[in-house]
Amino acid sequence: MTDVLRRGRASLAFSFLVQGVAFALLVTRIPAIQDRYGVSDALLPVFLAAVPILAGVGSVTTERLVRRVPPSRVLRWSQPVVLLALLGVGAGEHMAVLAVALAAFGLAVGALDASMNMLGVSLQRAYGRSIMLSFHAAYSLGGIVGASLAWVGAHQDLALWVSYSPVVLVLMPAALVGSRWYVDSREEEPPPAVEGAGTAGGLKWLLPLCLVMTVAYIGDSTVSNWSAKYLQDVLGSSEQLATVPYNVYMVTTLLGRTLGDVGVRRFGPVAVVRAGALVAAVGFAVVAGAPGAWVGMLGFTLLGLGLCVLVPQTFAAAGRRAYETGRPGASDAAVARLNVFNYVGFLIGSPLVGGLGDAWSYRGAMLVPMTLVLVTLVYARSFAPQPDRYGGGHERPHTADVGRGSNGL
Repeated sequence: MTDVLRRGRASLAFSFLVQGVAFALLVTRIPAIQDRYGVSDALLPVFLAAVPILAGVGSVTTERLVRRVPPSRVLRWSQPVVLLALLGVGAGEHMAVLAVALAAFGLAVGALDASMNMLGVSLQRAYGRSIMLSFHAAYSLGGIVGASLAWVGAHQDLALWVSYSPVVLVLMPAALVGSRWYVDSREEEPPPAVEGAGTAGGLKWLLPLCLVMTVAYIGDSTVSNWSAKYLQDVLGSSEQLATVPYNVYMVTTLLGRTLGDVGVRRFGPVAVVRAGALVAAVGFAVVAGAPGAWVGMLGFTLLGLGLCVLVPQTFAAAGRRAYETGRPGASDAAVARLNVFNYVGFLIGSPLVGGLGDAWSYRGAMLVPMTLVLVTLVYARSFAPQPDRYGGGHERPHTADVGRGSNGL
């Protein structure tokens, strides 16, 4: 394995970590943001929905942009925009500033998520073995760090700009320096098409993977938005204990992703995705039927272990199958389109569970994402690599052509 690939992998993992920190700092301080700008409870959902919608626009725009410039360049300049937008959210005083900052954050996050995963997919192809989960493990670690920093800021009653400024001042130059070693692993000639790998005219084969991506983020948003309320209001836990499930979920997500690549190499992506879907479904069932808070905690722990493998493997499968069609740029296009359904799931998940919980019961509402995640089993074969690709006991030889580094501006 060349030093170019190793440096590329390390720098990209750091970018995932930075994004995890930034996103956690934003979403965990939403009450403080609401208080700072005087955003009403009625208006807050509009602001929150605008971010993933604009992120979807950013992802679609990136699909077109990378036809002319490498994904590394999109990532290099979108990450500082995300960090500066975060600082803008913390430093502004008027509602218009918040709107502009969140709009910039959303658009840049869409470009950032799409380009990061494009580079991750191409690096995995160059490595010839599963490494995609390790990048998302770095994101989970960043989320834990960001949530911890947010807790410190809230505990010390720090102003948002005081809490955000040191993070931005440290991470932005570090990310820019690290971006010098991004690797664009692009094929000069398209590979021979693999029969059955995909169809021309719109990547129709991508639809099952889009469904899995949506389901995974419905599950994720259910945990992030409703775990605390569920534990406290339904299972009767204390307010302090109610804050624990999401932290446990993040830690088990990190653990599962750290070990997940080994599982893919040993058992193949289909088996790992099936196992993840089953564990997540069991987790939702345990949460729905929990007699008390500690059993509910066990359910959220299982959810972290199950859901954590679905998103990285869905990106990997989309990039691999698009590459096998033999069309130049198909992998990047597939990743960008798939990334949009990240935000679709996020938009659906929270109001779906909340609406069902209010109209029916929160226990019953947990059975809906459980049923949806089981749909993944129907489409698990979409994750299967071809026999000469990695996974399922087959490791592809390391590719010699790793494209170019991204030192040029």
